[in-house]
Amino acid sequence: MSKGRGELFRDPQKGKLAGVCAGIADYFGWETWLVRILVVSGVLLGMGWFVILYIAGWFILDKKPNRKSANEIHQNFKQQIEEDEIVNEHIKVKSRIWQSGEPPKQAFHDIRTKFHTLETQLQSMERYVTSAEFTVSREINKL
Repeated sequence: MSKGRGELFRDPQKGKLAGVCAGIADYFGWETWLVRILVVSGVLLGMGWFVILYIAGWFILDKKPNRKSANEIHQNFKQQIEEDEIVNEHIKVKSRIWQSGEPPKQAFHDIRTKFHTLETQLQSMERYVTSAEFTVSREINKL
């Protein structure tokens, strides 16, 4: 949520009706479903001006430009990482409480195990590079 705010656009690609709620959510860094629930709750609780504001936003706000946002780049990068994890070892951590995934305790254990394996490999490489055997081998290869 600490990203800098840009311009307010409506986002019809992510939106259900006109993308006004999706644009507001993107502007403030909130979840889209949360903004939708707030608007629908406001309308159901008798605040009819929410409908007027929504329609005004529909006409006043410009459509979001089709440039790749940082969020889309992050999602593409995340998708590539997930594809790589399928090949290697699949570790999926919940980013939100309501999302499905591996329990955090199990994910932390898996990450710790993977880190320990990488640390052991790094230590063995360091041991070889700092050994006399590596120095002799390097000198022979220079000849």
